Amino acid sequence: MTVLHSGVGITAGETYLPARPDEVWWGLLPNAASRPVLTVPSGQAIRIDTISHEGLLADQGGDPRTFFGAAGIPADALLDDVLALAGSGRRHQPDVAGPHVVTGPVAVRGARPGDVLEVEVLDLVRRAPYGAISNRHGRGALPGEMPIAPPGLPAGAAVPPVCLVAHTRGESGVLPVGDGRQIRFPLRPFLGIMGVAAATTDPVHSVPPGPHGGNLDIRHLGVGARLYLPVQVPDALFYAGDPHFAQGDGEVALTAFEAPLRALLRLTVRSDETVRRTARALSAPWAQTDALHIVAGLDPDLGAAMRAATRNAVAFLGERFALPPHVALAYLSAAGDFAVSQVVDQVVGVHCCIRRDDLRGLDEANGLDEANGLGGPDGPDGPDGPDGPDGLGGPDGDIGG
Repeated sequence: MTVLHSGVGITAGETYLPARPDEVWWGLLPNAASRPVLTVPSGQAIRIDTISHEGLLADQGGDPRTFFGAAGIPADALLDDVLALAGSGRRHQPDVAGPHVVTGPVAVRGARPGDVLEVEVLDLVRRAPYGAISNRHGRGALPGEMPIAPPGLPAGAAVPPVCLVAHTRGESGVLPVGDGRQIRFPLRPFLGIMGVAAATTDPVHSVPPGPHGGNLDIRHLGVGARLYLPVQVPDALFYAGDPHFAQGDGEVALTAFEAPLRALLRLTVRSDETVRRTARALSAPWAQTDALHIVAGLDPDLGAAMRAATRNAVAFLGERFALPPHVALAYLSAAGDFAVSQVVDQVVGVHCCIRRDDLRGLDEANGLDEANGLGGPDGPDGPDGPDGPDGLGGPDGDIGG
């Protein structure tokens, strides 16, 4: 496949945000003091390049040429924006920041706190035919057991990370076993991080998800999904990153199949009272696909995250479909599917999948628009084009604005 460097394949006049060093954050997320690198009207579709942190981190040597070269990836197959970030002089600071490279933020004109930003995933294109899956730092689902210490490691020494480079073949991922065999699995691309700026001027770590969205790692958020993010600051300040080619529910190693994506996303401000009321009723973002409503629960404790997901699902069914709480809980017990989103991001996630077909026929009684998922939103601001890259320069250093 063609390696999609910055700007390659972009149509003239298309709204496009690259992932060059002055358009990305590394390890921290935009906050209320951040300056946008792009401003668009509500309803605008934009293409956003994202890059993976794999191959860039200090415990991987900080040199993607060496890291991927050891796995047989030639230098001319490395993305130009990855090499530009590696050579920019910026250095990851794991003591104060997460690993993720995040593109943005994008100001969506007119978004106000209390509104909801709808992020519609229109397309996801793989930018390279390879990526990596890592277990490192004694983290993940088995922090005291994996990675396994290599023979001869001195007592008390840090166990080195295990980073496996995987490839794509058609619509499959290919993971070498190490003895000439390989495992194949289906590709299911999605963005692990989509979020809005949190209402704080303090640094926002990229690892834990929260009401702002961020590192949700919900594998269902691929093409066709719509994510609903409660707006925290004026103009929302949307960002995206942590691209995946595939992930299972749970993400039990520290990462899944991390690899770069070009995303086509439509950003629409929802300010009608139905949507705003739903946002007030839930403690986390929510989403939908053609088949599912998806309601999340977030907490450092897995049991508490499960309870939060249950409460949010009951509240969602009450707000969205006027189900009494006892009926909602009974329905969820009979037909709701609860799954672990991830257990590796400090704040763990559980998501509840509710089949939309089960609820057909309830919408008309409540005056809601099922095709939209949330009722009649205010329309976009109109056909006027985006402002272009306002406020270029982005965050300074690893801490940023």
